[in-house]
Amino acid sequence: MSRRAQLPAALRAARLPMVGSPLFIISNPDLVIAQCKAGVIGSFPALNAREAAGEPPLLEAWLKRITEELDRWNQANPDTPAAPFAVNQIVHKTNARLERDVEICAKWKVPVWITSLGARTDVNDAAHAAGGIVLHDVINDRFARKAIEKGADGLIAVAAGAGGHTGAQSPFALLYEIRSWFDGPVLLSGSIATGRALLAAQAAGADMGYVGSPFIATNEANADPSYKQMIVEAHADDIVATAGVTGVTGNYLRPSFARAGTSVEELEASGTQMSFGKARDDRPKAWKEIWGSGQGVGAVEAVVPAADLIGRIAREYREAQTRVRGILDDWPVQG
Repeated sequence: MSRRAQLPAALRAARLPMVGSPLFIISNPDLVIAQCKAGVIGSFPALNAREAAGEPPLLEAWLKRITEELDRWNQANPDTPAAPFAVNQIVHKTNARLERDVEICAKWKVPVWITSLGARTDVNDAAHAAGGIVLHDVINDRFARKAIEKGADGLIAVAAGAGGHTGAQSPFALLYEIRSWFDGPVLLSGSIATGRALLAAQAAGADMGYVGSPFIATNEANADPSYKQMIVEAHADDIVATAGVTGVTGNYLRPSFARAGTSVEELEASGTQMSFGKARDDRPKAWKEIWGSGQGVGAVEAVVPAADLIGRIAREYREAQTRVRGILDDWPVQG
C-alpha cells in the first residue's frame, strides 16, 4: 500500500501534498476557497471570524459559505474536486471563545481540525464525533508525544524558519525524532515556499508540507497591501526571531518593527505575555502591526492569485520529482 493510501481520506483528497496554514487575521473565506479549489487544503483560525457584540457568530456564516461554495464547485467540476478545508482552534487558556467555536465546527462537520498552543482530549473528541481528524502543531518531540497521547490523529512539525510562532529545531532532527515512534500523518512547517522544498519535506519524512507565508502575498489574503509588498521584497535576512511580540518565539519581518514605531529590543524588554483576549495596553498588536513571516520569503516575487501561487509550486514539485529520479539513477545504492 502506498504512503498516500495510508493517510486519512481528508488528507489524501488533496491534489497536491500541501496544507495552506491558518494565518491569524489574514486567512479568510476567499483565500480558503481559492486554496481548496486549486487542490490544496485551505485553513483559517476560528478566531479570525470576529463579530460585533450582539451579532450572530460570524464563524457560522464563514463555514456555511465555504461549505456551500465548495459543494457547488465539486458538482460542476467532478474531475478536479476541491480539497477539504481545515479550521484552526487556538487551545489556550485565554481563548474564551474556544467552547463556542468547537460547537460550531462540530455542527458544520469540519473535516480537518488544527489545534495549537495546547492539546486537549475534549477538543479531539468533539472533532472525532463530528467525523473530523485532528492535526496538532508541535515544536519538539516531547509535545508531539503528548498530542498523540491526548488523541490527535496527526502532527504538524513546526521547525526553524517557520513564520509566526516558530520552532527552533532543524526539520531533519525534528522529523527524525517523531518518525522514530510515530507512523501517522506528519506535516512539516518551516520555509516551504517552493515545489523543491515541498518534495524535500516528503523525502525527510513528512507526508505533506504546511505553507503559510507565500499566501500572505496573494490577492485573496486579508493583509495590508504594504504587508504583501514587504513579503515580496523580503529575503531570509529580513526575518527576525523574537518572543517580544506575543511572549512566544516567532519569526517576523524586521522592517515592520520600525513601521510600527518600535524595535525588537523594546518589545523584548516589555515582558509581553501571550493573550488571545482583549488587549491590555497600547503596545503594537501581534500580527496586526508587526508582521509575521517565515524564512522562505525569498521565493515570493509578486502578489498573485492564490491559484497562481499553487500552480507555480505544483510545477516546481513536478520538476523536482524529475530531477530526483535522475539523481537516483546517478547514485544507486547497493546493499
